[in-house]
Amino acid sequence: MNCKQGTEIIIWQMTDLLQRLGEETYTRPLALFNGSSIGQHFRHIIDFYGCLANNALDGRLDYAHRQRDTRVETEPAYAAAMLQQFYEKLKDMEEAIAVEVVADFSADLNETRPVVTSCIGREMMYAYDHAVHHLAIIKMGLKSTAPEFVMDKNIGVAPSTVKHWQEQQA
Repeated sequence: MNCKQGTEIIIWQMTDLLQRLGEETYTRPLALFNGSSIGQHFRHIIDFYGCLANNALDGRLDYAHRQRDTRVETEPAYAAAMLQQFYEKLKDMEEAIAVEVVADFSADLNETRPVVTSCIGREMMYAYDHAVHHLAIIKMGLKSTAPEFVMDKNIGVAPSTVKHWQEQQA
């Protein structure tokens, strides 16, 4: 499986969840999240995919300067549509194309931000791993606020962990 295929799988997982989530559950502030919502976590994931899809072919990515579209936080159908739009751009990109990534390690506004070399495939891996991490958080939120909501047990779990579980059962 290549990076584009992994991207397709996780975008399909997120789109499936988004299509089944009601707006009230999606937008409810959760104490578990210090007042943030499931929608805000989805927006954060989608921001990274948007940054990658919209800027990778320009040769430079800066994840600190994301769109932060608040409509994504409040409308799950819109969020799903944005994910699909970003996937349509990403699926045709060559993974080996080099990109520069502006790193951000400090909250100091005057701190110089280093630039590191990467490639589109590596950044797809980064967005994938980042999405898995936030899907784990989203899953915790759904379990606390909507325990009746059914989702695959592997949502928010790294493929290596799923494989480890399978090896343990064999």
